[in-house]
Amino acid sequence: MSKQQVVVRFCGDSGDGMQLTGTLFSSLNAILGHEISTLPDFPAEIRAPQGTLGGVSGFQVELGNQVYTPGDKADVIVAMNAAALKVCTLGGHFNHPQAHFDDEFALYHRHAIVIVDTDSLTDKDLEKAQYHTDNPFTELGIPESVQIVPVALTTLTKESLAESGMDNKSILKSRNMFAFGLICWLFDEPMEKAIHLLEDKFRKKPALIAPNTKVMVDGYNYGQNLAISVNQIHLDGHPNEEHGSYTSIAGNKATAWGLIAAAEKAGKRLFLGSYPITPATDIMHELAARKDMNVMVVQAEDEIAGVCTAIGASFAGDLACTSTSGPGLSLKSEAIGLAVMAELPLVVIDVQRGGPSTGLPTKTEQTDLLQALYGRNGECPAVVIAASSSANCFDYAFEACRLAMENMTPVILLTDTYLANGTALWRIPKLAELPAIHPQSVPESLKGQYNPALRDAQGVRYWAFPGMEGFQHRNIGLERDAERGTISTNPENHEQMILARKHKIEQVANRIPELRVQGNTASNTLLVGWGSTEGHLHAAANELDCALAQFNYIMPLPKNTREILSRYQRIVVCELNTGQFATYLRAQFPDITFEQYNETQGQPFAVERIVNHVKH
Repeated sequence: MSKQQVVVRFCGDSGDGMQLTGTLFSSLNAILGHEISTLPDFPAEIRAPQGTLGGVSGFQVELGNQVYTPGDKADVIVAMNAAALKVCTLGGHFNHPQAHFDDEFALYHRHAIVIVDTDSLTDKDLEKAQYHTDNPFTELGIPESVQIVPVALTTLTKESLAESGMDNKSILKSRNMFAFGLICWLFDEPMEKAIHLLEDKFRKKPALIAPNTKVMVDGYNYGQNLAISVNQIHLDGHPNEEHGSYTSIAGNKATAWGLIAAAEKAGKRLFLGSYPITPATDIMHELAARKDMNVMVVQAEDEIAGVCTAIGASFAGDLACTSTSGPGLSLKSEAIGLAVMAELPLVVIDVQRGGPSTGLPTKTEQTDLLQALYGRNGECPAVVIAASSSANCFDYAFEACRLAMENMTPVILLTDTYLANGTALWRIPKLAELPAIHPQSVPESLKGQYNPALRDAQGVRYWAFPGMEGFQHRNIGLERDAERGTISTNPENHEQMILARKHKIEQVANRIPELRVQGNTASNTLLVGWGSTEGHLHAAANELDCALAQFNYIMPLPKNTREILSRYQRIVVCELNTGQFATYLRAQFPDITFEQYNETQGQPFAVERIVNHVKH
């Protein structure tokens, strides 16, 4: 059976290794040249009771050609227990009185393959997963067209590792590797590459390599026995002809590497002052491991200290960054205002999550946009940009650094949980291929006469560091005189400085790319999105045969934004909030009509729902 794209969903208890299994399978397919888009989906609880609905952890991946999203509905499901079977077929709608396959709630195709561990469908398991009958498949309304593949995963894993010397608890933890091997057989993927991935994963725990390799190979061989009843799935070749080295990469890792690349390109030391917060912490972990790249990381005692250490590093001449999520961005707001007033380069990375307050720490939303644009006291403009895929988190982290150092301003980079934890195929760039970065360093000609109010022709002030002979100066968080840089409370001067800082951000529009329209540009309908919704909107635009404008640059907007928007009779702004970008666009272009499509369910869009909304 040959396919262009396939969606695979792994579901099990939080301790069943579904994230590891999904990551290994995704990485294997990236190595084989397939495009991938993944959605790790796990509960915020550290460990819910085993076998319960609240403890189900999932990982979904779409792989193949022209992959834009992790997929709406699964073609293959691996369910490790009864609770996982319910969650991965009906999602969060398992208690809905009308939820069944023919309903909009079903998360799988009519001819899907469902692999389920029959050892985990006992009466006790069904009771914990809140089934009301002893037949979960009938109760869930799974149609006969779906191919149920019952596999005694627990028993087979125990038999595979009976001679391993491992205790029973450790053996049961290897069930996911049996499932991984079985899925590798289903997609006819080379075992030698899968084994290599496994060896790399457990290189720090070499004692685990042999048993996990054995059980994975046994899972693959078990698949051979299923060949008479289950057809293998073959993915068509990868169409990307661009030469280079490819890997799968998660958004947080891509962000960290983008910061490192920018520091190398600018000839600066990279400094991160941060505080752990879900889902941004991986950025700090990745950078902390890169002392070999001259990266300095300070884990501060709180969010405020994190951003303030970064501002100090910027004053000292480093490329300074801080990472956080929505609640942390709130706490950093006053310090970001200091960086705006002092006109220091600073990169603030906000990995958005569901809110407000603690909210949904492991779920995704786009609800920090207005906070990023306006969430500071006074007239306090900063550049705001957004990444739109796990892979281009690298590009926009690099771009955030460039804009910050060349324009002497804080830049807020918005990603989100979906991008941060998800992975995509990524072509590893060479440093020479990346654009140049020219920090706004003070010219030697100003030696002996420098003050922090001096600006270039674009209105950008110069960057001088402590210890530079002849460039001694004081920088302050109070309003300063426009000519001398000293403290000033003069009303006219204050207004002049407000307008100068505003103009500096506006002129950034001359240094960013123009807005590009994708899809059918001749259509009367334009979908509009920003940030991480690009893949879903791209797929929806293809299905609707309409145009798409996806924004990565938000403050300021690209120079041709009005010209693009004015071409279309119908503009539908789609975002994972209640209409923040639509509100912003209406303020910028009050003469243009914008429709909205919004969701705030902690999950990425489903392409099908976007299409249905635009059609109906």
